[in-house]
Parts: sequence; C-alpha cells; structure tokens
Amino acid sequence: MRVKTEGINRRILRLAIPAIINNITVPLLGLCDTAVAGHLGSPAFIGAVSVGAMMINVFFWLCGFLRMGTTGLTANAFGAGAFRDVRRVLGMALSVAAVISLVILIFQKPFLSLLLIVTSPEGDVAALSSQYFSICIWGLPAQLGFMAICGWFIGMQSTLVPMLVAVGMNLVNIGLSLSFVFLFDMGFPGIPLGTAVANWIGLVASLIIAGRMIPKKEEGTEAESKISFGKFFSVNANLFLRSACVMGVSVAVTSIGARLGDITLAANAVVMQFFIFFSYFMDGFAFAGEALVGKDAGSSDRSRMMVTIRALLKWGVGVATVFLIVYIIGSDFIASLLTDEGTVLHTVRHLKLWICLLPPLTVLAFLFDGIFIGLTRTREMLIATASATAAFVLILVVGFRLSSPCANMLLWGAFETYLLLRGVLLASIFCAERRKLLA
Repeated sequence: MRVKTEGINRRILRLAIPAIINNITVPLLGLCDTAVAGHLGSPAFIGAVSVGAMMINVFFWLCGFLRMGTTGLTANAFGAGAFRDVRRVLGMALSVAAVISLVILIFQKPFLSLLLIVTSPEGDVAALSSQYFSICIWGLPAQLGFMAICGWFIGMQSTLVPMLVAVGMNLVNIGLSLSFVFLFDMGFPGIPLGTAVANWIGLVASLIIAGRMIPKKEEGTEAESKISFGKFFSVNANLFLRSACVMGVSVAVTSIGARLGDITLAANAVVMQFFIFFSYFMDGFAFAGEALVGKDAGSSDRSRMMVTIRALLKWGVGVATVFLIVYIIGSDFIASLLTDEGTVLHTVRHLKLWICLLPPLTVLAFLFDGIFIGLTRTREMLIATASATAAFVLILVVGFRLSSPCANMLLWGAFETYLLLRGVLLASIFCAERRKLLA
C-alpha cells in the first residue's frame, strides 16, 4: 500500500503543480493591462479596464460549468476506456460553448446595459468600459471554447497542456496589447483588441493539440454511448446554478463592503487577496482530484479511488497548515506589500483572525468540489452550495437587523461560514453515501 500511495502522490503532484503555476501566472495579464492603461494619461483608463474586465468575467464565471462538467465526464469516459464518449463529450462541450456565445453576441447590447447598471461606473469610465466590453466580447466565444477544451484536457489527465497554452496565450495577449496601443498608436481600444485576438489564437492552438490527443476509434470500445446529452445537460445545469450562487456571494461581499466605506472596501480587497492566493494552490489539488477521482470512477476502481481521496485530503491539510503558519507570522508584512495606506493596514490588522482562519476553514470546500466533480455528482454540489449560500444570507440579515457595530467582522464571519459549510456538507454527504457515490 505504501508503494501505491507514493504512486498516487506522484500522480497528484503531476496534475496539481502545472495547475498551480497556471493560476499564479493569471494575475500577470491583469497587471499588464492595468500598467498599459496607466500610461495613457488618465486614471479613467485604469478604472475602465477594471470595470470592463469584470463585466466580461461575469459570463466567464457563470460558464465555469463548461470546464468542470467536461472534466468530470471526460475523466469518467477515459477511465472506462470508452473513447467514443471521450470524443463525444468534447463535441458536446464545444457545441454548448458555441450556442452560449451566439446568444451572448446577439444580445450583447442589453447585457451591456444591465451590467452598466450593476457596476454603476460614472463619466469617462462608463464610456471607456463600454468600449472595452464591446471589443472584448468578440473574443468571448474563443474564451468559452478554450475553457471547455481545458476541462477536456484535465479529464484526459493533463494539466500541463492547458498550462502551456494558457501561459502562451497570456504572453501573446501582453505582446499584442502593447503593440496595438503603442506601436500601432491605437490607444485604449488596443488593450481589449489584444485580449480578443489572443483568445482566438489560444483556441486555435488548443484545438490543434486536442485533435492530436483525441483517441482513434481503434484505441477503445465503440459500444453505445453511456454519456447522453441529457446527462451532459443535467451535470452542467447543476454546475451553472452552483456558479450563480458562488458569484452571488462574491458580489455581495464586495457590494456590502463598499457600503461600509472606502477604507473598509480597500481593506476587504486586501484580505480577499489572501483567500485568492490560497485558492491558487488549492484549486491545483482540486483539479487533480477531478481528473484522478473521475478516472478511478470510470474504471470502477473503488480501492484506488479511496487511496486517491485520502492522499488528496492529506495534501490539503498539509498545504492549509503551511498557509496558516505563514498567515499567522507574516500577514502584516504581506498586507504591507499590497498597500502602504496606514488606515487600510490598521483595518486589515483587525481582520487578522479571519485571514488566519481562511486556510483551515476553506480547505474542505476546494477538495470536495474536486472529488464530487470527478464523480459527476453535481446535484450534491448544488445542494451544498445553495445551503451554504442561504446560511450566508441568514447570518447577514439577522446580524444587520441587530445593528451590529462590527458589520465588517460580521461580513467576514458570514463569508467564511459559507465556505466552511460548503466543505462540511459535501464531506458529510460523501461519508453518509460513500457506497452509493462510489458505485
């Protein structure tokens, strides 16, 4: 069993490390776009990049099911050796991405109007962010297609390929944006144009690689498909509703923080970076869980699946412990790297308890998300997330009715309770229905 466990650990790290590297490099693109906008002569350009990117990301977040659902279903088919289903899942995912993209492009003006109402930018920022959205939206079909293919790659037990394509795409994006803005003297429109063109280049590259990875007919069983469009739709509908809950909580945290004042909003943004950085690492292990558990489920190897799950939990506890120690010792220093505003740093120090609690309270949510995606049991994920979201809302409603003088503390308590409940509920469902889930 020791040798087998060590083999599982190698498989986990082989999948987790490229995913972590990919996650860490993502902020470089936003940093570059902000830096380019910052040299165009007006603060409005920086604000427009921030608001415009957030509006585009709303579609990206809501369509996260294209990656997650594709990963689980592909991993199941790959583990079973049903390569007809492996090809079928990729085709269905790309078809759904294309249909969603067409709808978004047709109704882009109403969507833009709605998003402008929600984000409420003013003056020049409103006009520029609208321009950013109107250009960048034409790269969204490629972005959604690439998301679907990334899920397929992970299901095929590879996070290295999507990492290389994504990093290359980001580098191309940076180069194109710089060239369009300064070399071709296009000004601000060159930033979203660079992003849109880079997305299409990334999609083409990933399609070429996927074409070479698609199993030939003679490599696996060509029996009647077990993955119907009905199952594909069911799995992804649950994930879509779950994503809506997750996005709703995230928007609520930002919105409520903004109403508590500029200092609180800034401090919360700093604290959220601690959560995001931890999530970069835990998402890597969650991706590994999706691929490995999904493959084991497809091959009906229950004993290896349990070894995989135990190993994932050990890695999760280890990573969370390291982050807990780092945050206890170095949270003040890390915060000082993010801002030098004294009042903001003072507010962040008052939130240190919540910073330190982030790793131990949230680790189960990340890991069991990966496990349940691998099992394609997305209904349970939706139930757990919806229940946790309801608890988040209830805490805030009751707390604010009591006129709590520590409103921001209450906000973070509600947010971390939501994250904790997501993980605990999924863990409880897994333990209670383990035989059924692993059947």
